[in-house]
Amino acid sequence: MLRILHIVEGTSVDGPGLRTSIYLAGCNHRCPGCHNPQSWDFGGGEERTIEELIQVIAYNEAPVTLSGGDPLQQPEGTRALVHRIKQELGYNVWCYTGYTWEEIVADHVLLEAVRELDVLVDGPFMQSERDTKLRFCGSRNQRLIDVQRSLAASSAPVLWNQ
Repeated sequence: MLRILHIVEGTSVDGPGLRTSIYLAGCNHRCPGCHNPQSWDFGGGEERTIEELIQVIAYNEAPVTLSGGDPLQQPEGTRALVHRIKQELGYNVWCYTGYTWEEIVADHVLLEAVRELDVLVDGPFMQSERDTKLRFCGSRNQRLIDVQRSLAASSAPVLWNQ
């Protein structure tokens, strides 16, 4: 089960192309200036099964973006959902998180949650680093990390090239 705030079908702002974006509830980063502070509540939204989410994703036939809140604050459910998406549907999966890559690779549970992702947008939103010209992130401290290339490079972050 995952606690889900909202599912946006056919969005183009959370990664390249049209995507299905799933917004998960709960975030303790509480970044000042966050564009989605209603997502901080861990009790928000509704519980959805992985199977229900897979059905929505399959219906939309589109790559997936996990956002929130912070999907990595529901790490086991996020890991299970990403695994099912990759194994059963073969779709590209992005994930936004307030954790940095370095924090993730230092934490076994977080690392397992991201292991099958394609791209991870890491780091907290920082109002002082806000830049509206950036593509797919809100502040200059955030990075678009190619997860598979990073894992192959001994966990050093490798930036995604579009």
